[in-house]
Amino acid sequence: MALDRPIPPDPYEVLPAVPSFTLTSNDVQNGEPLATEFAHPSVGGGNQSPHLAWTGFPAETRSFTVTCYDPDAPTGSGFWHWVLVNVPAEVTELPRGAGGTPSAGASGAFSVRNDYGEQSYGGAAPPAGDRPHRYVFAVHALDVEQLELTPEASPAYVGFNLTFHTLARAVVRPTYQVKD
Repeated sequence: MALDRPIPPDPYEVLPAVPSFTLTSNDVQNGEPLATEFAHPSVGGGNQSPHLAWTGFPAETRSFTVTCYDPDAPTGSGFWHWVLVNVPAEVTELPRGAGGTPSAGASGAFSVRNDYGEQSYGGAAPPAGDRPHRYVFAVHALDVEQLELTPEASPAYVGFNLTFHTLARAVVRPTYQVKD
């Protein structure tokens, strides 16, 4: 089966522009391959969310949303790996593995269902032999303390709400590929 297809745009290039701030990690770097521990068990991974820390966001930030999205998935809609909403403004770091227990260090935060159907982080799992996929980890600084959503909200609905409340965004884009 051939998976030849155009490279989709970065998801944030097609949304209204917002200022940026700094997202760092002890675990992932821009353009560098993810370690297997951050991949999904279906490809032999540990399914751990990476450590993330952020600084330089606007002073008027009232909360954060953390997302991980694969625009390169061979679907018409990409693939949502993680959507953590209502992270309090005083939380500026998530430890490795926080995606399995979304309240770890982020009281009141919750994950909506990812495209695996789980309310947690789901690691990278591109089709074997496909080109390297980009995993867009983003922290969105919001102008509200809480998005009026429930854990049953879809990632697309969260994204729709983010469009109207994002003051600034920080992004890191590691990659992952499963060899044949």
